[in-house]
Amino acid sequence: MKFYYGIILFLFFLSNSVFGQKVLPPIYNYKIFDYKAASQNWDVAVDSSGALYAANNKGLLSYNGEEWVLNKLPNNTIIRAVRVIGDKIFTGSYEEFGYWQKNEYGLLDYTSLTHLIKNYTFTNEEFWQIIAFKDAIVFRSFSTVYVYEDDKIKVIDVAGVVSDLVAYNNELYIAGGDTGMYKFQGDKFSALDHFEALLGKTIIATAIVDNKLFIGTKLNGCYVFENGELEEWDNDINKELKKHQLNEIVPYPNNKIAFGTIKKGVYLYDNTQNTFINLDRETGLQNNTVLSIFHYDNQLWLGLDNGIDRIQTNAPITYYTDFSGAVGTTYDIAFANGILYLGSNTGIYYFENDVLQFVENSQGHVWDLKVIDGELFAGHNTGTFKVTKNTLEKVSSVSGGYQIVKVPEQENSYFQGTYIGVSKFLKNPEGTWSVQPISGIQFPVKQLCFESEDIIWVAHPYKGFFRLRLNSTLDQVAEIQEFNHDAIPNNYNVKVFNVKNRIVLYADGVWYTYNAILNKIEIFEDFAKYKDNVLIYNDGDYFWFIDNENSKEIVYTNLRDKSLSIAENVLKKRLVPDAENVVKFNDSIFMLTLNDGFAKINLTKLHKYLDDFVVPKPQLSYFKDEEKRFSLLNETFQIDYKDSQSISFQVASPNLTKPRYFYELSGAKEQSSYVANGTVNFQNLPHGAYTVSIATVSIDGKFSEPRMFSFAIASPWYLSVVSKVVYGLIFILFIFLVRLYNRKKLARKQQVFEAQMDRKQEEHLANLEKEKLAKEIKLKQQELTSTTLNIAKKNEVILELKNMVVMNKDKFPSSSRYGSFIKKLDKSVNDSEDWKRFEVNFKELHEDFFERLLKEFPKLTPKDLKLCAYLKMNLSSKEIAPLMGISLRGVEIHRYRLRKKLQIDTSEYLSSYLITF
Repeated sequence: MKFYYGIILFLFFLSNSVFGQKVLPPIYNYKIFDYKAASQNWDVAVDSSGALYAANNKGLLSYNGEEWVLNKLPNNTIIRAVRVIGDKIFTGSYEEFGYWQKNEYGLLDYTSLTHLIKNYTFTNEEFWQIIAFKDAIVFRSFSTVYVYEDDKIKVIDVAGVVSDLVAYNNELYIAGGDTGMYKFQGDKFSALDHFEALLGKTIIATAIVDNKLFIGTKLNGCYVFENGELEEWDNDINKELKKHQLNEIVPYPNNKIAFGTIKKGVYLYDNTQNTFINLDRETGLQNNTVLSIFHYDNQLWLGLDNGIDRIQTNAPITYYTDFSGAVGTTYDIAFANGILYLGSNTGIYYFENDVLQFVENSQGHVWDLKVIDGELFAGHNTGTFKVTKNTLEKVSSVSGGYQIVKVPEQENSYFQGTYIGVSKFLKNPEGTWSVQPISGIQFPVKQLCFESEDIIWVAHPYKGFFRLRLNSTLDQVAEIQEFNHDAIPNNYNVKVFNVKNRIVLYADGVWYTYNAILNKIEIFEDFAKYKDNVLIYNDGDYFWFIDNENSKEIVYTNLRDKSLSIAENVLKKRLVPDAENVVKFNDSIFMLTLNDGFAKINLTKLHKYLDDFVVPKPQLSYFKDEEKRFSLLNETFQIDYKDSQSISFQVASPNLTKPRYFYELSGAKEQSSYVANGTVNFQNLPHGAYTVSIATVSIDGKFSEPRMFSFAIASPWYLSVVSKVVYGLIFILFIFLVRLYNRKKLARKQQVFEAQMDRKQEEHLANLEKEKLAKEIKLKQQELTSTTLNIAKKNEVILELKNMVVMNKDKFPSSSRYGSFIKKLDKSVNDSEDWKRFEVNFKELHEDFFERLLKEFPKLTPKDLKLCAYLKMNLSSKEIAPLMGISLRGVEIHRYRLRKKLQIDTSEYLSSYLITF
């Protein structure tokens, strides 16, 4: 066990000696355009949740980790001091001091305390410091001290200038500028003995460190007061503080002290190891003038003359950042002969005495750094070089050295992928290197690995994978096996690895392996969990994956029982897409190449940090709809439907730097998602009840206890209770109207039906009457026809009789007897009574026939009318002749004459004309 701890300590000190001041804790810059206020931040303070408050030229800045809010005083004066005590944020300004408290809506309300000052008038005082002392709050200006206790204010005048205020050993001390230190005794401050060394030196800051009172002067460094004795602090850092004008002293855990300066940023001093690092404009601060410092939960907040910075003091991930831009993007890192080298797109660099140096004549793109037998090789776009800090010796002229891999089972033999194929490196017995391109392959090879001594796999950037079988001397390709789209769907930007003597392939987010027995490519089940994750490093036991397409999350795992997720925001933003590279320094320390330097991950420290770390439950900062902000005292928020088109809320975990969150919305609509900030907005949710569960996500992907709250979107006005009552009444009225309408409709239908029935009955009666009339007419027609035919038959008989008489005229005894008999026969033929009966019967059937005929043809004679009547009855000439007592020819002559009178064309039948007349 002692040996184990010895190894750990050795590695720890070795890593420190290697990296020294080159790697620094993460620094987060908050610029003026981030917080939208003035540049100068005179004082900073943090509450118990980790929320920041800064005394700014334009007011009180508050930052909950997600949102900056500027809170202005009623008189809009500059705030010089801020201190969080309990749930109140005390501030001091010009002739004004008081406190701020959050109201039910999460906003800060200000309460002034100056009205409690009795019988005293301000004399252009500004309040520069606030401290808690026993049960009181003490405010300091440059000339006076004000003690606020029990809702009263006591004013203590001080002769001279008050430059600082400190509570030490349960007593109140002030610094009198260049006149020494004073202690509050009775009702006044009295000068202290043993502080003569400070006379003439401007005291600018004081702090309690390890029960000692550190007193910092403006240009004369620090002094330490302990057990009644004052001594100048004997430490190398004191020389820096004298040189760069000390302005602030803040101790923080693990026996460390932060010194803020006016000219050189902040110095972080480790009292245990007696070492320090300097953070200034060149190493990531926005400004070298540090006006204020506050430590909270392994974080230092710096109020600067221009902006606000945040430093993680115990970060397991530290960074080297090239702020000059000269290095560019780092592609590889190597440690050779006690020197750390960087290979970038601009050349090769190394550190000497913690200063970055450039290897002369190395300009150009460096793809690979590899230590072989203690010698450093650099794969460069112009060739491959052997590198020391002072020399650059070309080993190969083949352009583009991507990757060097050792040939299995052979000493001093290596293969390298290049722009134009593969080169073989061989170290000769005398220690020189010979390089020979492998013939038979002439395309770029970015990655290669060995399946066996004579079989290599290469990855073409665009054409996919090739399996190359070499000859016995390993200098020529004997056989090339290419895998087309049937084996691998997408050949773009593929990668190939040898994992525990298995060929593992990555293409289009999917992991495959080569089955040598079946000579085919199959899905690699061991990596199935890491779909869409690229392997960026493996040593056979542990693997580093990165989700390059989505979250940029890095996973460190042994594929079995150990897994660590790293989703640190600063790291994710600085990784080089598709060119991430992990370099192992020892079992605990790994380095990642970045687009402006590199990151150092201390896994031991990271595991300890995560084991000790409790992911904080997020705080609800606000909840609002389109019109108003809701009281956070409520457990459920009631939202009017008209204001529900946009609903937003904000949660914060102020003590974390840019954390992620995961929320779930359940209710009338459900959704869930990760969010990169704490503000969530819902658009056009349907009405109903909802529950939100939101948790903070740590850098290793663990969830905090969720924050739960509910809200309900009221029904739209057309679905409200009143509206539903109205709808019910309208429905009832509608039913009533429908029934009324149906009744009226039924009545109308009944009326129509009755009318139809009446009409049908009338039509039926009319039809019956018509049929009756038709029958009567038919009967009369039959009677008329029968009568007419009887008359015609009678006349025909009489005419025959007359003809017989005429023929037997000689047999009559006398001519008179003959004449009388003939006359009687003629009278019988032309009997007017027969005509009258015919005319009566005819007129019953055709009552207006003669009138219309005479009206149309007034020249017709009675004989013509008689012929017309017979023709209308459709009697033939033969039947008409006896009726008129004339011969058949006489009838034809009469018809001819009638046709003339009626002006009928010869093509038309006379009887047809009269029938239809």
